[in-house]
Order: sequence, then C-alpha cells, then structure tokens
Amino acid sequence: MRLLIFTTLFILSQVAAFGQNKGWKAGVSRVVITPENPMWMAGFAARTKPSDGKLHDLWAKALALEDANGKQAVLITTDLLGMPKNMSDEIRKRINDQFKLSKAQIIINSSHTHSGPVLGDALSDIYPIDAAEKGKIGQYSSKLIDQLVALTGNALKSLQSATIQSQNGAARFQVNRRNNDAATLERLTEITGPGDAAVPVLKVTDARGKLMAVAFGYACHPTVLDNYQWSGDYPGYAQIELEKLYPGATALFFQGAGADQNPLPRRTVPRAVQYGKTLAAAVERVLSEDMKILEPTLTTAYTEIDLPLTTAPTQEELTKMVQKSDGFQKKWALRMLDKANKGETFQSAYPFPLQVWKLGDQAIMTLGGELVVSYAISLKQIFGQDIFVMGYSNDVMTYIPSTTILREGGYEGEVAQIVYGLPATWASDAEIQIISSMVKLAKEAGVATPESRLIKN
Repeated sequence: MRLLIFTTLFILSQVAAFGQNKGWKAGVSRVVITPENPMWMAGFAARTKPSDGKLHDLWAKALALEDANGKQAVLITTDLLGMPKNMSDEIRKRINDQFKLSKAQIIINSSHTHSGPVLGDALSDIYPIDAAEKGKIGQYSSKLIDQLVALTGNALKSLQSATIQSQNGAARFQVNRRNNDAATLERLTEITGPGDAAVPVLKVTDARGKLMAVAFGYACHPTVLDNYQWSGDYPGYAQIELEKLYPGATALFFQGAGADQNPLPRRTVPRAVQYGKTLAAAVERVLSEDMKILEPTLTTAYTEIDLPLTTAPTQEELTKMVQKSDGFQKKWALRMLDKANKGETFQSAYPFPLQVWKLGDQAIMTLGGELVVSYAISLKQIFGQDIFVMGYSNDVMTYIPSTTILREGGYEGEVAQIVYGLPATWASDAEIQIISSMVKLAKEAGVATPESRLIKN
C-alpha cells in the first residue's frame, strides 16, 4: 500500500512539474483559395481579360502559437496581392469574436503575388471591369473572409507541444528596380541600390522532433509572371519545393520590405521556378544548421498611427488632370473631382498599422502597405540584423516610400497613391513617424536595442 501511495505521489509530482515547465504549442492549417471560376487578376493594369487557368493552387495558411503561459497568436499567410483594410478589419473582428485574439495577436500577411485575384475595393481604378466582374470579386472576397476565419480556428484546434527555432539565411535574386534598368540588366556589370538579402526562417517541430511547419520570408516583388494563370509566383514555387523536401510539413511564406525590389530577369515560368528553388534552398540550408531555440514566451503589441497625407489636389487641378490624362489616372481624377464637387472632405491621414511580436528573444516587426526596403534596413540598424521585418501586413493601402523616394518621386513616391485610390501622397515626415512609432511599440513589446542589451549586461 505504501509503495502504491509513494508511486502515485511521485507520478502526481511529475505531472505537476511538467505542467509548470510547459513549452510552446503550435498548430497549422491550410486551405485552397484558388478561384473556382475565371476572374480578373490583381496587380497589373495591362491585363485585358480574366484568368484562363492555373499553374498551381493559391493557398492561405495559418500557424497558431501558444506560449507557456497560454498566450496565443496566429500568423496567416496568403497567396494574394494584398489585403485591403475593410476585409482585414472584418477578418480580425470575427477572429476576436470567436477566438478572443486581439489585433496584436493576429498577423495577416500577403505574398503580393501578381497572379492572384482582385479583392474587394482594392485598386479598383486600374482594372477595366464591368458589373459582372465586380460581382465575382464581391462573392470571392466574402467567401475568403469566411475561409480565413475558419482557417484560424482549425490551426488553434490543432495546437500541440512544439519547439520553435529561428535564424536568418540569405538569397540574392532581388534587384533594386529604382537603381537598375531591367531592360539593360544583362549588360550591367554592377547592381546598385539598397536591398535586403535576408531569408528569415521560423522552424516548428513537434514533440518527436518532426518538422511541422516552416515560416520563411523574403523582400522581393513576386512579379516574375504576368500571364493569365493563377499562381503564387516564386513564393508559391518555393513553398511547393519545401513541402516536397519535408513531407508532411507546411511551408508558409511572408513578404518582407520588397516594394522597390524585383526578381530580375523575369517573365517566364522557368525563371519563377528557379527563384522559388533558390529561396527554398536558402531555407533548407538554415534548417540543416544549428538554429536559435526560442524560449516559450510570447509578447505582442499593435497600434495604428494617423499617418498624414499632403493636401489633396484642388478642383481646378483635378479638372486639368481629367482633360489631359487617360486610363486609370483619368478614372481617379474623375472620382476625386466628383467628391470635390459634392463638397466631400478628402482624407488627410490614414490609420497605418504597426505591430511587434516577440517570440523568446526573436523580434518580428510588421508594417502595413507596400514597404520599401529602406524601412527594413533602418529597423535592423536600430534593433540588430537578427530581427524579422514583414511588409504587406494587415492592410495594404499603397506604397510606403522612404523620405528619399518621396523627394525623388517616380512610381513608388507619387504615382502609387493614384493607383491605390488615395487622394494625395504621404507627408514628408512619414518615414520619421513610422520609425519612431515602431521604436515605441518595440519597447512596449519588450524588444531591446543592441545598445540597451549591452548596458543591461
């Protein structure tokens, strides 16, 4: 009897000890989001008809995490151009209603493939679509919201004991498109301009050490392909390659600060496959080496700052633009002129989303919009080269240029706001406000700068 009592107490003590030393839990889920019927494709204004097939399926994938204290978060990645604010807000509201996760605990990242479907009201001026096509877009967008909410629930349901590790790799097929002419690239002997070759990798293994999921990123436009077939472009091929290399694992791609970075040369399927395999090889190398094991602690922080816009054009300026322009620029000017004639007030600022996650000592910083690479460079100068930076997260409203690009102008600096339908460009201090706000948010999430870590030690 005494032996039985002793054995029972020992078992109970071990169970209690195990409960006090819980590690990470992780769960993954995935769903095909390829449109079932031909639809207008997102990203290129030059397309003249809906899709006519697919190279491979488009996917939405979710990685749910839970730390030792029971705090949860979910990373949702999508083979889409970009999630507009109205859809993102609805998805995150419904996730909060059903699963009690706040905006701080949810990342919705878009790969920015230009071979996915048009969503909601996004970039509506550039697509020559009729009422029937608009109806298809509305139906698809509504279904997608339901799919992403259900996807999140499925990932949370599948939570199991896990180990999470992180590390940065490198790949170098991105080219700064503002500094290098794509038409003469083959004759160039030097590629110039800022870039970020980092390949951030999160490795998730189960209790037996088997790879469950790998989340990885890169800062480069997925614009290899401009045809009429659905595909995830090079990120889609990278995910396919990794899932072949690691059967049973789920590969999730997140886009970095790649707004001014292009994969060059481009425009053929074999090149998209090549870049995908190059990126997958960079991830495979990282997974094969020693990686940093992350302690099971999770901190999340989120804010939206009122990022100011410059003064919108006057009625006179818009009238002249209507007379002199054509295509999407004329459509934009007509729409803005109609608002002005009705006496409607133009938007003077935009609620720009910023977010920080801290997994163990791995910082993940996410920003909305089409983020140019200078932001990743600046944040890494402040917080160290090991941080992960995501653009295209939670709301893709237009390009987010640096102060230099705003001053220089060009597509990213002054034309993009017309493409996306905003009434004006960003104010000249936009970059300063974004970086300073990220520093404050990082402090709230407990992310230290390298200097503060040295002082503490």
